[in-house]
Amino acid sequence: MAQTYATDNNKWFGAAVKRKEDPAFLTGRGRYLDDIVLPGMLHAAFVRSPFAHAKFGPIDTSAARALPGVHAVFVAADLPETLQQRTIPTMMPNPIIEQPLMPYALALNEACYVGEPVAVVIADNRYIAEDAAALITPEYEPLPVVADCRAAIEPNAPLVHLGTPSNIAARIPINHGDADAAFARAPHVYKENFFLHRGGGFFIECRGIVAAHEPNTDSYTVYVTSQGPHRVKNALIDMLDIADNQIRVVTPDVGGWFGPKGGIYSEYPAITACAKLVGRPVKWIEDRRENFLATNMERDQYWNVEIAVDRNAKILGVRGRLVHEAGAYLPAGVVLPYIASTTVPGPYVLPAFKMDVIVAMTNKVSCSPVRGAGRPQGIFVMERLMDRVARELKLDPAEVRRRNFIKPEQMPYKVGIIFRDGRPVVYDSGDYPACQEGALRESDYEGFRKRQAEARRAGRYLGIGISNCVEGTGLGPYEGATIRVSRTGKVTVYTGATPQGQSHKTTFAQVAADQLGVGIDDVTIVTADTADIALGMGTFAARSAVNAGSSVHLAAIAVAEKIKLFAASMMEVAAEDLELKDSFAQVKGVPQMRKSFREIALRAEGVPGSSTLGGTTPGLENTTYFTPDQSTYSNGTHIAEVEVDIETGQVKILRYVVFHDCG
Repeated sequence: MAQTYATDNNKWFGAAVKRKEDPAFLTGRGRYLDDIVLPGMLHAAFVRSPFAHAKFGPIDTSAARALPGVHAVFVAADLPETLQQRTIPTMMPNPIIEQPLMPYALALNEACYVGEPVAVVIADNRYIAEDAAALITPEYEPLPVVADCRAAIEPNAPLVHLGTPSNIAARIPINHGDADAAFARAPHVYKENFFLHRGGGFFIECRGIVAAHEPNTDSYTVYVTSQGPHRVKNALIDMLDIADNQIRVVTPDVGGWFGPKGGIYSEYPAITACAKLVGRPVKWIEDRRENFLATNMERDQYWNVEIAVDRNAKILGVRGRLVHEAGAYLPAGVVLPYIASTTVPGPYVLPAFKMDVIVAMTNKVSCSPVRGAGRPQGIFVMERLMDRVARELKLDPAEVRRRNFIKPEQMPYKVGIIFRDGRPVVYDSGDYPACQEGALRESDYEGFRKRQAEARRAGRYLGIGISNCVEGTGLGPYEGATIRVSRTGKVTVYTGATPQGQSHKTTFAQVAADQLGVGIDDVTIVTADTADIALGMGTFAARSAVNAGSSVHLAAIAVAEKIKLFAASMMEVAAEDLELKDSFAQVKGVPQMRKSFREIALRAEGVPGSSTLGGTTPGLENTTYFTPDQSTYSNGTHIAEVEVDIETGQVKILRYVVFHDCG
């Protein structure tokens, strides 16, 4: 591919360049999980519970085992002992969780949602595996079911899991200021009840895993469609009780994830164990039915909230209760309800805030982050309260918001509550009034009433809505990058960040190229392979630019300094007199005095029996982990103008304006 150059002083970051990822995708050379075919590979199909809650005893698998082409059938008792003793670790543990219940690789004797895996068939191909799985019919004893999270917390509700004290997984008190006192003195109090129903992230490429076991080293290579291969690796290490060097996890190209692929699922340890048990690689690709049954979804939520305001529509306090559904297990801990409740304040001055959060389990597939991880729900609640205040006090909705905005001069602004990262919520920047004003201007908000009146005379019905938001981004705890200049002079960046359309391979190359004085086509970005970098968190929660981008930036600075130190020694000049340009270290103002990155890399590697350069480590390489102190905050205003057919309820979007400050 021809070299692409940036403009203005050859600065790459922020320049408009062609994406490095696109040629492979546009020419059909993307490599997704199902493209991986290993010698001797077998295929798996799971037997899943048809009941939302049921007990079962020993499972007769003889008919399935007898089917030609079937290599093995496993139930929980056939798996390694550790998989019968250890459940999948919760991704985000929290001491506030009263019952951190998680599933086994295969259910032992109780299924707690429709689709929970109870057995797995390994066969020559998926067709045979499916046919064999259909021959396995466990004798289930159906148990009482609870499907609604509000019903689940009633005193006599059926238990989601046998032997547990209740269906309440956690209680989270969110409290700032004296909400009760604020309501006692408020001239206006308005109550609202909201039910926010389940949703899901149904990606084009379903979940899947390919696992292979090497008997000589007792080690595994696992390919998984995931948002964080290091998280999958850590879970498999825990469940299989193996050492770090015994497993490598790789994420190839990913065809959509939206949050649910960030989880660790029962199928992953089960298939990994099967690869060793049958002595051949095993592939499992989720079909669409399984995707609907067994992939984590979003949650049901019941909000009972009220807002107290003074006579000028200034907020005095917000309080209420949130009942949040977790499903049968807690793969993401209490992240979703925590984010939802702490997002409620938004861009407004909120002197008092009290939210009692109850996390309830149900006999449905587990809940985990899906596109926003609770933020849209918290924003929805506050914005509807603001609309209620405007309606009751006969004020323009934009004016009610304007009166309550946090002002720029109040930044950094302490909201008074604790975020999911354990740190106080402190908005670091933002001009919320200006953001809304810009959106109002671009949407011609002032002219809406005239447009609405004209439409009404023609028998058409127009409406307009406003929503403001503040979002915590750049979440920790860290992301890392290793940068290495090889003996060819080429630059390679390794990171635990896992792309799914976010253009990691372009943006990170731009960051590194600026510091190293090379073109972006001289930088190769390698992502999502646990063999290349020891630690990683993955891509989620609007964090990669801040965390992975910063780690690339810092590692590139360190490598640039090493290049200058070795080059200075070779040319007998001071390191501070050198600059990096076009893959050379050259003396400033004397470009003919230079050494190529290839020459410098060979010198940095050293020669057997010779001494190395003092004051630095060998090789043109550095690994850096960027660890943010706390989240950074973006904000935005959305305005939608719509037409509604009052006979059919059909909504047509006429105009949609977004003003966004990335922070």
